[in-house]
Amino acid sequence: MPHSFDEIPLTRPETPLLDQVNSPADLRALEPEQLPTLADELRAYLLWSVGRSGGHFGGGLGVVELTLALHYLYDTPRDRLVWDVGHQCYPHKILTGRREELLTVRQNDGLSGFPRRSESEYDTFGVGHSSTSLSAAQGMAIASALRQQTRRTVAVIGDGALTAGMAFEALNHIAHTRSNILVILNDNTMSISHNEGGLANYFARIWASRTYIALREGGKKVLSTMPAAWDFVRRTEESMKNMVSPDALFEAIGFNYIGPMDGHDIDELLRTIGNLRDLDGPQLLHVYTTKGKGFAPAEADPVGYHAINKIEPQKVEQAVPKKPSGPKYQAVFGQWLCDMAERDERVVGITPAMGEGSGMIEFSRRFPERYHDVAICEQHALTFAAGLACEGMKPVVGIYSTFLQRAYDQLIHDIALQDLDVTFGIDRAGLVGGDGETHNGTFDLAFMRTVPNMVIAAPSDENECRQLLYTAWCHPGPAAVRYPRGTGPGARIEQDMTQLPVGRARAPLREGREVAIVSFGALLTPALKAAEELNATVVDMRWIKPLDREMVLRLADSHSLLVTLEEHQVMGGAGSAVNELLTEEGVAAQVLNLGLPDHFIPHGIPATLLARRGLDAEGITESIRKRLSRTGTAVPRTG
Repeated sequence: MPHSFDEIPLTRPETPLLDQVNSPADLRALEPEQLPTLADELRAYLLWSVGRSGGHFGGGLGVVELTLALHYLYDTPRDRLVWDVGHQCYPHKILTGRREELLTVRQNDGLSGFPRRSESEYDTFGVGHSSTSLSAAQGMAIASALRQQTRRTVAVIGDGALTAGMAFEALNHIAHTRSNILVILNDNTMSISHNEGGLANYFARIWASRTYIALREGGKKVLSTMPAAWDFVRRTEESMKNMVSPDALFEAIGFNYIGPMDGHDIDELLRTIGNLRDLDGPQLLHVYTTKGKGFAPAEADPVGYHAINKIEPQKVEQAVPKKPSGPKYQAVFGQWLCDMAERDERVVGITPAMGEGSGMIEFSRRFPERYHDVAICEQHALTFAAGLACEGMKPVVGIYSTFLQRAYDQLIHDIALQDLDVTFGIDRAGLVGGDGETHNGTFDLAFMRTVPNMVIAAPSDENECRQLLYTAWCHPGPAAVRYPRGTGPGARIEQDMTQLPVGRARAPLREGREVAIVSFGALLTPALKAAEELNATVVDMRWIKPLDREMVLRLADSHSLLVTLEEHQVMGGAGSAVNELLTEEGVAAQVLNLGLPDHFIPHGIPATLLARRGLDAEGITESIRKRLSRTGTAVPRTG
């Protein structure tokens, strides 16, 4: 087991058995006795490849044996294997013909870091957000039944993903329809406790055996005519199960619960899943695994090693100290939240399982009684915040833009409709990089600015982020501040907080002629560079809602071309708000809306993705020049 990054080989490990497996059919040609060796090779290759490319690997290391067992026992892709979230899908990709492509994972034009239907027939359902696997598997199982097909369906869901209400809705529906689905609960000890040891494995093997199932069903038929006897036997069985397993919930819903068992014991997995494979009705197998299995640092710190960056070889004599970088936006938010909590006892911090990513760990340590991680329950997070606001508290919800989409109804009806004082720190706004389409925050302006009572700001740098968060918090109603992933341009952060006028832009940062660029958020830096080339006026708008109407109208009147710029899709975004304002006022201005196009943006390096869509300084300049040439306006010169 590697104990550090230095022990991960920089050269490709020897994997003679794995090299023979280019599809699940190749895997099924092996003898069961060969699978433990294959598991070791698969884990070694995964460590090496992710060390070269970067990406999620903790979850994948934890499900190596489970992935092998499922592809070995089921006729994939004919049988449907549905993964939840997808962070654990790298071993699945390796075994389904994408071994060498894994070196390109999450890179420009490379392999997706999640299951993706367009990528492989083995990826039965595209994922990225959690808790979708059970609903998708239910749809597939019902479709198979309607078409009188015999294909099997398996859904793998983690204990963290099972906290979402959507997962329980699906469990209830599966049990109601008695669908032939095997649900595998992958408990990696992050949320649900488990019983370890041989006794638990022994009972799991017994309860999944064909003999036990036959006796149980036969006894049910006989004893059903004697209600008192059947009730006694049923209670005895439940008592035995409860001695070694937390089955009561699943059995009560209507699942045949098996487990918990060791998810790294390939022999036990083959026996148990093999027994469950052909049973009718909903089955649930509870396995416990170790996230980061086979890599000591990841086993010790599964949160910190959920994903890693590319490991760069570097000789000691060539090593140079890294230049200190400014704080990430999430750290700016986290520090601001701590500062506000010191000032005001009404501050309550809420996160739907994104405490680390949203920069709230220090807040959770310093103010534990006012910190609430509600798990993967975005809808509950917002209505919980609404309830706090009803009682005079000042809740702050730290949430990723992409995950806020899941709680749109609660945003509208529970918060905005009642004009409740809830502040949103919306992280990961814009393009996020390797996580791609499912995690890009490119729709939040469109779905928020149409909601009455909402106030929305977009900071252009780190200090603006701090000041706008404070201003949003001071606003007596729902207010959101959206900021990007990672670091900003490196602005000096003022510790004193100033309440800014809501709906007022900053004074022009540069005065020019003919062209005025109104920038919303993080693209201000390339906007200023383009303006130097074009001798354009530049304004940092700060607010999407309410817009600075006076500023927009003045710029439209005094310039030949008004350019809106945003890291958000153009359709429905900040530029659309400017267009609506000009139409409402009857101003026939020339407007160029620059932003993201009307399609999903894939994974890759954000700077490259923006450049490809003309949102770097060169692209902005070129787009403006083209528009000026089409309208016959002279291209301005600097000076």
